[in-house]
Amino acid sequence: MMQVRDIMTRHVEACSNQDSLQEVASKMSSMNVGAMPVVENGQVVGMVTDRDLTIRGLTQSKPGAVSQVMTQNAVTISPDASVESASALMAERQIRRLPVVENGQLVGMLALGDLAVQQKSDRSAGVALSQISENHLH
Repeated sequence: MMQVRDIMTRHVEACSNQDSLQEVASKMSSMNVGAMPVVENGQVVGMVTDRDLTIRGLTQSKPGAVSQVMTQNAVTISPDASVESASALMAERQIRRLPVVENGQLVGMLALGDLAVQQKSDRSAGVALSQISENHLH
C-alpha cells in the first residue's frame, strides 16, 4: 500500500505567523504556490493561502501579520498514512493541501495534484476532487 511519504513534496517552504502579508505573498509568488504552512519552532500552527491573503488581508484596515489571516488548527497527516486515507481526509475536510507532520515537525506537503499524478491513486484523487469541487459549487 502506497504511503503519503512516497508521493509528498519534501523540503517545503513555510512562513512564520509574524511574517508580513507582503513577505508571504512575495514568497508564494516566487515559488509559484498557492498555500504555505505557518510554522513556529518546526510545528505547524496554521495554513495561509493566496485566497487568505487577498480576501482576508485586503479587507483589513491595517494589513499586518500572517497570524491575522491564516487558518488556525490546520489539518495535517502523517507520512505513514496511506494515500487512500489522505484522499478520504481531503474529501471529508474539503481541502486540497495537507501538511505532512512527523513527531510534531513539518516534513512535507501533500497536494491533491500529488494524488492525481500517481497512477494507482488516480481514482482516489478523482473522487476527492469531485467531492471538494461539488461542495464548493453549492
